[in-house]
Amino acid sequence: MTSSRQGDLFDPLCPTRQVLDRIGTKWTSMVIKVLAEAAPEEVRFGELRRRIPGISQKMLSSTLQSLVRDGLIARRVEPTVPPRVHYRLTELGLSLETPLAALRAWAETHVSTLLRNNRLAEQLAPHTQGEESPARS
Repeated sequence: MTSSRQGDLFDPLCPTRQVLDRIGTKWTSMVIKVLAEAAPEEVRFGELRRRIPGISQKMLSSTLQSLVRDGLIARRVEPTVPPRVHYRLTELGLSLETPLAALRAWAETHVSTLLRNNRLAEQLAPHTQGEESPARS
């Protein structure tokens, strides 16, 4: 990785962009949160699904496969019928919980402002087509 790519979010090979592409989904952050709360214990697939409202079995499976591939979580299968599958955070995955907690704290602090700005933009949209939007705080 060349240093010129570091910090250049417009470059597809930028490390930050590559990581955000992997962990920037709501489902990934929810899976990490559930597993972090359980750490160091393992959590079964069904329990993850119960703890994450709205996630489909297919989406959970896809998210878990991606996180296993990236080394953020470990998967253990018990050879039973049906198989019991357990997940836990790896050390790398545990290290992600702190930055995600900071993002959650930022979101909780600023969500009302974001929602208010969005409502204002929707109200102004029919009247200001083609005009530049003023900065809002």
